[in-house]
Amino acid sequence: MEHYYNQTIDEVVKKFEVDPTSGLSSQEVEIRKEKYGPNKLESHKQKSLLSIFIEQFKSSMVVILFIAAIVSGVIGVIEDEGLIETIVILAILLLNAVIGTIEERRAQSSLEALNKMSAPRSKVLRDGQTTEISSTEIVPGDIVVLDTGDIIPADMRLIEAVNLKVQESALTGESVPVEKINGQLKDQDISLGDRTNMAFSTSVVTYGRGKGVIVGTGMNTEVGKIAHMLQSTEATETPMSKRLEQLGKVLGYVALVICALIFVIGILYGNNWLDMFMMAVSLAVAAIPEGLQIVATIVLAIGVQRLVKQNAIVRTLPSVETLGSTTVICSDKTGTLTQNKMTVVETWTNETTSDFRNTDNQDAIKDNEELSGDNELLGDEELLIMSALLCTDSHLNINAEDGKHELSGDPTETSIVELALKLGYNKNELEKQYPRVQEVPFDSERKRMATINQMDEGKFHVNVKGGLDEVLNVTTHILFNGEVRPITDQDIEAIKSENEQMAKSALRVLSVAYKEINS
Repeated sequence: MEHYYNQTIDEVVKKFEVDPTSGLSSQEVEIRKEKYGPNKLESHKQKSLLSIFIEQFKSSMVVILFIAAIVSGVIGVIEDEGLIETIVILAILLLNAVIGTIEERRAQSSLEALNKMSAPRSKVLRDGQTTEISSTEIVPGDIVVLDTGDIIPADMRLIEAVNLKVQESALTGESVPVEKINGQLKDQDISLGDRTNMAFSTSVVTYGRGKGVIVGTGMNTEVGKIAHMLQSTEATETPMSKRLEQLGKVLGYVALVICALIFVIGILYGNNWLDMFMMAVSLAVAAIPEGLQIVATIVLAIGVQRLVKQNAIVRTLPSVETLGSTTVICSDKTGTLTQNKMTVVETWTNETTSDFRNTDNQDAIKDNEELSGDNELLGDEELLIMSALLCTDSHLNINAEDGKHELSGDPTETSIVELALKLGYNKNELEKQYPRVQEVPFDSERKRMATINQMDEGKFHVNVKGGLDEVLNVTTHILFNGEVRPITDQDIEAIKSENEQMAKSALRVLSVAYKEINS
């Protein structure tokens, strides 16, 4: 792979023929999709239904049962007893294979649907607009926008980094997030963990924001190299599979020993050798538990069906036994167990609550029209919405043809942008009117973020949003009915009381503050 960390931003964007201010065009994206393919790791070809069916007959226990069926058939024909036992054994094996095939195919189909549904999404700059797309549609040369919490979709050379920190522990083993830059690195053959102007696929943005140009997708990423090595590893067996395989071998050896022992003893007692051979074989076949395989398969299938009712997918039947030994399952809740979507339902200013639950999603409320009930957007409430809106990093994309809009970014911030749009405030237009000149991104220690925006008459506003306690700790004044005055203990008590009421209603509470400065 080419060392893009040694190249300047201009050299990288020139190589990929992309304008960093507008991104790739739609036509160019289609050409590159044809050239580079989808941005996903190659996987082994899915097994056909026939191959899944054949695999059900590969265990040593099944082989022994096949031999038992053949021997039973031969004995049945010689002794004129028919083929009933042979038919029963073969029916058991066939039923076992059918159940295993159906369950594995069903799980395979469910996993394919789940993979399509849960594909991560990324914000890209195309045709001059920031849009959110599936990460599999990323192509080399795409300009990707990064915000706190985003998963990096492919390897990229950073062209913008504002207090950007990235967690790369899965790739490099470094437990601490790496601080990123966008400058050129001069040294040659820099190790992966020290390429601070690069961001790698599957890493997570833990702080700040940035932009990057994609330099590698799919198997041409650092993670792709690891995936290529992993594809040559052999699949491991579950404990139950190992035990059944071992049992099959033991039973096979025991059957052979029984045959030999009975046969020898019978010959020593002077019995007919053919009669003794048939007797020995019959005893050996009787010692093999024909029903064990089907019982194990049915029990595991019942376990799979119980898990399906709990919305859990099991790809192979023996995995149920392994899962039965599991004591703790760790899962990321947001976006996995929930929709990762939030909505602003209440605001509180001047000791008055405004309810937005009944606001129509389709019609934007403009010119301070009534919201819900008898509430109107008051001056202080308008300032609350504007300060919160200016202090967000989410992106708003409005289709010029049909007027429909798309939002991308942190769910908390997109909910603010959504509400503001309903109230007639377009984030893009507001940021043009009051441009951001500086910012301090959100981080887990401060639990708040701040932006400085240039307002009218050359003045500036510091807009802050974050956790209530963290914002109150830096607050000295309060805006009440259009008047700015020192904040009192009674004011703080009223604010905390309202915070408790909202928390009891299972609402996530965000506080907003501002300060007017001259420079």
